[in-house]
Amino acid sequence: MDTVAGHSHDEGEPMAEEIRAEMVANVWKVVATAGDSVSEGDTLVILESMKMEIPVVAESDGVVRELAVNEGDVVQDGDLIAVLE
Repeated sequence: MDTVAGHSHDEGEPMAEEIRAEMVANVWKVVATAGDSVSEGDTLVILESMKMEIPVVAESDGVVRELAVNEGDVVQDGDLIAVLE
């Protein structure tokens, strides 16, 4: 049984936060890299859709565990962009 990130964790173990695309877009720029410490509001990736730049930001302080996209990728609504812990 899979658990949704942030809804179940062991005491003392950091919660993983999955950041997912909210629309179909191109990955215009990857700002963060795996291992980076980020603060709430820091830009991780910049998406481009309909000639608009849309920053994807960290929703909490943490460390980037995984970046699942590269510049030039196309993401669909719900695709994984990054995992923070």
